[in-house]
Amino acid sequence: MSTTHRFIEASPHDVFDVLSDGWLFPSWVVGSARIREVDLTWPSVEATIHHSFGVWPLVIDDVTTILEWDPPVRAVFHAKGWPMGEARVEIDVRNRMGGCFVTMTEYAVAGPGRLVPKPLMDPPLHWRNKEALQRLAWLAEGRVNDRVSPS
Repeated sequence: MSTTHRFIEASPHDVFDVLSDGWLFPSWVVGSARIREVDLTWPSVEATIHHSFGVWPLVIDDVTTILEWDPPVRAVFHAKGWPMGEARVEIDVRNRMGGCFVTMTEYAVAGPGRLVPKPLMDPPLHWRNKEALQRLAWLAEGRVNDRVSPS
């Protein structure tokens, strides 16, 4: 399991606007290379994003499913990433003065990733999720800047 935190200078609603657009998934999820399909019901519970991860030509097709969707507070995803396995990714957002505090928790739920001891799994997951939250921040904060920038 790995838990990563970040303050984002945007509202929880701005963060969830990004999360609710399945086509933006590879813009903030590290390792995601492309989107093949987003369910029309995204972001409802059980909706899926069909994506690929890796670097061409070594890409693997997989799926991420929404398990919980409670905007602007919490989203939980089930991410498949075979051959590594499957993970549960929880995103919790708390309103704070000047923005929001986002916590991303990820842990393996199936496959070989479950066998890796936490002290070995946590550093690479934390590094990757730190970058994912940075990308999420850029997207959410960009929405704020688009609203306040003079045209």
